[in-house]
Amino acid sequence: MANKSAGGIYRRCGCADPRTGKAWGDRCPKLAAGRRHGSWYLRLELPVGSDGRRRRIRRGGFTTRKAAEEALAQVRAPSGSGGGLVTVGEWLTHWLATRSGAASTIGGYASHVRLYLAPYLGTVVLAELSVAHLQAVFASIARHHQARGAPLTPATLNRIRATLRTALNAAIRRGLISDNPASRVELPTARRPRAVVWTAERVRHWQRTGERPPVAVWTAAQTAEFLDTIRDHRLYAAYHLIALRGLRRGEAAGLRWCDVDLDQGVAVISQQIQQHQGQLTVCPPKTASSARVIALDRTTIRALRAHRDRQQAERQRAGEGYRDSGYVFTRPGGDPLGPDRLSCTFRALIAEHGLPPIRLHDLRHGAATLALAAGVELKVVQDMLGHSSIVLTADTYTSVLPEVAHRAAEKTAAHVMKARGIVPGTNRTRRRAPSRKKRRRGRKTATRPGASSAHPARQIGHPQRR
Repeated sequence: MANKSAGGIYRRCGCADPRTGKAWGDRCPKLAAGRRHGSWYLRLELPVGSDGRRRRIRRGGFTTRKAAEEALAQVRAPSGSGGGLVTVGEWLTHWLATRSGAASTIGGYASHVRLYLAPYLGTVVLAELSVAHLQAVFASIARHHQARGAPLTPATLNRIRATLRTALNAAIRRGLISDNPASRVELPTARRPRAVVWTAERVRHWQRTGERPPVAVWTAAQTAEFLDTIRDHRLYAAYHLIALRGLRRGEAAGLRWCDVDLDQGVAVISQQIQQHQGQLTVCPPKTASSARVIALDRTTIRALRAHRDRQQAERQRAGEGYRDSGYVFTRPGGDPLGPDRLSCTFRALIAEHGLPPIRLHDLRHGAATLALAAGVELKVVQDMLGHSSIVLTADTYTSVLPEVAHRAAEKTAAHVMKARGIVPGTNRTRRRAPSRKKRRRGRKTATRPGASSAHPARQIGHPQRR
């Protein structure tokens, strides 16, 4: 057996000593007699950890000596590390360099590694990570930013943990570790903020204090006011399209004229543009359900036709310097427009006209809310937004406008008052018509001899003889 402190491999089995009942381990006599008996294991002593204790790696279950040797080599020296035990920092660097995916996603991973994971975990041996260690690290990260006056939200902490968990899952697939301690770290629950409506009272509160909700949507009147005030802006059609049809900003930026049929009134969402560190990347839609066909209303068609005419005028003025990129929304010179530029311009327009602040993505929230207020079915709104689940549409992208809430309240009250026999909107009790049983009883009384009635002409029976 190899020196344990230097690391090595050995073979053991589960046989027990018949005299003591204890497992033989690597001392079983059958190991020397049979090459197929038992399994191969690796063992490696680690440097002293942050808690002052030495740690040991032991993994087993390898069917061949070669498999155990390869696993030990991976633990000692990952790809590109130049030898030595793998640290968390080394693995994260390797993982980011070999990771594929959307530029914005990779950028988010890199930001988490640079700002949080590498400073706190970079020198820790990868195989030494434990749940208790990571729990303490996340507590330190939260305390540090709290002391700086920039506390991290539960959502941010959960996203950092998700990045680490994804990286450690990749390390498991490489055979560097056998367990993912990040999966068992407990963090505060991240609650997704619900969008609220900019009611008159919320607007007055914002004007007095400057406080604004995390996610808010405009009313129909506020949306119309915004579109009216920017009607002459060169990107009016982009914001009109997002406000009424609920496109994501990357989908609007990635829309090409070949994807739009103004005669048929449809737009095909087949790609998006993402932006990371100033670089624009064309990539598929966010999810499979995000690739969709959107119906265009007449006002949106008119806005896109006017936008196309404006774009052609810009092309003629620029002459040969114009780049015909084929995109619907471009810079004045014809180059594609990044999502960040759409957001930046949107914020400037809101501030210029004194409207209550919202994010550009909140226009998408508002499109769903306004569609439901107009009576559009939830399934149709789901398809418009490109969601795979109707639950996501209902829980996240729909807020209740005040006028819709009031109509629902009146309908509910009217239903209850009707059951109580009260006329809606008054305190008067509705006179109930006599039941069928009482009506029959009244007819029988009228036919008896000598029965009187306030309406003799309605008496039923034979007239008396004179």
